[in-house]
Amino acid sequence: MKVLVAAVLVAGALGVPAQAVAAGNDQPLTVAGQATAMQKDFGLTEQQMNDRLKFETDAAKLLPTAQKAAGAEFGGAWYDAAKQKLVIGLTGSSRATAVQATGADTIAVPKTAAVLDKQKAAVDKLAGKAVPAAVSGWSTDAKTGSVVVNVQAGKRSQAVNAFVAKIAKAGTVTVREVAAQAPQTFAAGTVGGDPFYVDNIRCSIGFSVYGGYVTAGHCGRGGRVRGWDGSDQGDFRGWSFPGNDYAWVATGYGWWTVPVVIGWGQTSDSLVRGSWEAPIGTSVCRSGSTSHWHCGTVTGKNETVNYGNGQLFYGATKTNVCAEPGDSGGSFITGDQAQGVTSGGWGNCSSGGETWFQPVNEILQAYGLTLHTA
Repeated sequence: MKVLVAAVLVAGALGVPAQAVAAGNDQPLTVAGQATAMQKDFGLTEQQMNDRLKFETDAAKLLPTAQKAAGAEFGGAWYDAAKQKLVIGLTGSSRATAVQATGADTIAVPKTAAVLDKQKAAVDKLAGKAVPAAVSGWSTDAKTGSVVVNVQAGKRSQAVNAFVAKIAKAGTVTVREVAAQAPQTFAAGTVGGDPFYVDNIRCSIGFSVYGGYVTAGHCGRGGRVRGWDGSDQGDFRGWSFPGNDYAWVATGYGWWTVPVVIGWGQTSDSLVRGSWEAPIGTSVCRSGSTSHWHCGTVTGKNETVNYGNGQLFYGATKTNVCAEPGDSGGSFITGDQAQGVTSGGWGNCSSGGETWFQPVNEILQAYGLTLHTA
């Protein structure tokens, strides 16, 4: 029997464990099965994994309060795994005591998050579409107050230098050498036994919304979608790529939605209870129709990714989770909280790699959709 992804499962046959309950104030934002899968990918003992999840959960729940305490001096936030604490960047000292009173650590940074985000928006505009293939993308770095340009190892050239000089007109730019492989989207040609198809393309379902599901924009440009069994499943009602990488499919033809992400037998199927945003440094897992379930860490936000040929993806969240062709559109989830849908990356799940996702809350806002939650 073939396996379905979140949006098309029959609710009575999910086999969701009793442990998959909403996370309370003292409860890690994960379920027992996820902790087991994460333990394997991170190479930690059960106790180490449980401790990590507890501290990450505390940090994620603290973030809104700590950011509010920082006020106009807020210069970004991240989770420090070594200290096991949330860290708030501050551009001054007047709010330090208030932030520390919430339980977060503070560190001095050169620019506010608002200023740095404006700088990156200016870089996006200056860059245009003619980005050298050796440039994988760029993102902000709160600690240095700069936009960091990722250049593939051994591929620095005059064209890259000219590009860096052009975007430096927007403010401080730092060049960082990254993996020699270029990012690419993770769609794939048709193969049997997978969640949904558009013409000869196979992709993965992201999250159920009322009336359908969300997925990656590069997976289709409208038209009919077929389910894993080849039958009509729904129709694209909205899509955006490049720029963004999101889409939504309105389901019909006897298919309906449930708030679940498939565990593929590697972990329990996971209920979806919301879509709070996990900070940089916290754990995240991905479910996709090719490489199934893998976990890692959120390593960056609001990145611009260069997929080549003028295809730029703005506002991406970066992770060190692996993925493979056909995983596009699939779910990124932290515990029971939806994070985003798989866009693309480099590498594979044998040798490793990095993957970017489209944040789910942006998709919901763009189309006025409501996440189907348990």
